Amino acid sequence: MKKEIIISGFGGQGVLSMGKILAYSGLMEGKEVTWMPAYGPEQRGGTANVTVIVSDDKVSSPILSAYDVAIILNQPSLEKFEPKLKPGGILIYDGYGIINPPTRSDITVYRINAMDKAAEMKNAKIFNMIVLGGFLKVCPILSSDGIEKALRKTLPERHHSLIPLNMQALEEGGNIIEKL
Repeated sequence: MKKEIIISGFGGQGVLSMGKILAYSGLMEGKEVTWMPAYGPEQRGGTANVTVIVSDDKVSSPILSAYDVAIILNQPSLEKFEPKLKPGGILIYDGYGIINPPTRSDITVYRINAMDKAAEMKNAKIFNMIVLGGFLKVCPILSSDGIEKALRKTLPERHHSLIPLNMQALEEGGNIIEKL
C-alpha cells in the first residue's frame, strides 16, 4: 500500500496540522511516511498545502508531480491540484470553500460539508478533523487508534482534554462524506 496525498487550502484551516497528524499516525502504525509542507509568507489567510506519503515500503522521494488523493479546501487549490490527480484518483472537497466543483470524470469525487458540521458542533477548530475523518472513511489507510496516538504526540499536553472532541469530529466526518 502506498498513498500519495496532497492537502491544500487557506492558512488557518488546519491543512498543515492535518498532514502532520496523518504522518504521525502512519509512524505510530509502523508505516513509512513523508510530510512536506508548503506555504506562503503568511500562514493565516495565505495558501498552504502539504504533501503526505504513507507507504508500507520505503518512500524514494517526497516530491510528487501527481497524486492519488487530493483533499481540497478552497477554490484556488482545486484549480491548482485537480489536474495533478492521477486518473482513478480520489478528490475530496469541502462544499463551503468551492464555488465551481470538480469537472474531471476519470476520478472519484467526494464532498464533505465539514465547515457546516464544525458550526453545528460549535467549534470551528475541529474542521480539519472532520475532513480527516471523511478521508479515512473513503481511504482507510490508517486506524482511528493511530490518529488518537498521533493527537497525543502532536498536541501540547495542555490540549489533551480536546482529544475526545477531535475523535468525535473524526467519526462525524466519516458519517457525512458523500460520493458525487
